Amino acid sequence: MSFSSNASSDVPLEQALLAVDMQGYSKLPEARMAPVRSDLDDVLANVLAHSGIDDPRSVPGAFKDTGDGAILVLPAKDTARLIDPLLGHLHAALVRYDRERLASAPSIRLRAAVHIGPLSLPDHRGDAINEVCRLLDSDVVRQALTAAGEHQDGFLAAVVSESAYRRTVGAGRTTEPSEGHFLPAVARVEGKPGFEEKCRLHVPGLTPYLLGLAMSAKAAGDAQATGGTSGGLMTPPVPAPPHTPPEGSSPIFQINGAMTDPTLINHIDTMRIDRRPR
Repeated sequence: MSFSSNASSDVPLEQALLAVDMQGYSKLPEARMAPVRSDLDDVLANVLAHSGIDDPRSVPGAFKDTGDGAILVLPAKDTARLIDPLLGHLHAALVRYDRERLASAPSIRLRAAVHIGPLSLPDHRGDAINEVCRLLDSDVVRQALTAAGEHQDGFLAAVVSESAYRRTVGAGRTTEPSEGHFLPAVARVEGKPGFEEKCRLHVPGLTPYLLGLAMSAKAAGDAQATGGTSGGLMTPPVPAPPHTPPEGSSPIFQINGAMTDPTLINHIDTMRIDRRPR
């Protein structure tokens, strides 16, 4: 018995995908676009090396310049490394870049998307590349980056597809970020009514609770302004009731490191800072 070969029925090998996009790049003066794009390429190359991931630029079709960002296609075995340690290294590199950049150079704030799926190279045939682009363009990761900038040195917001999350964080293949560092959400894209995918959001340095709170407030404000509906978070957080210490006692704040532009929430009558060496 013989079987005819039909290449169109072959499922391509699974690939890991990382897509990044710079916030506000299109609004830059033309003369500044090339330098900041070059800086981003340097940041990505260094972060990949520090994360133990081979730079995909040596593989035909594995690095796609999108102008204001890039799409990287990597072996599926690297999927967990795209989350841990890459996201932490990427955030640290962006913070360092912001401190060292020239005053005339803009900050680099990134949305990042991690996904996994069948994809052939170098032609990019497969749904995976469309899906990672839509994750990157989704309303929830845009809101997450806005929330990051309002609460801390917010230079990175990441969205991880549910399939990539299950195979990495959910399977215990990451240390930090772990499950407790992600906010469940649903990714939707304006103008793409057929796209609605579960995902996980991560902003380095911002807890899922605070991230969800900020995003819920932003989405509600946007909905009120436009007359639409707010949504995206699978489980909108409910603010915890304020803690009232027992009468006669004083709250204690323990801070185990340097603080830059800190914000302490609640009313504080007196604060004493103990500077004795430990």
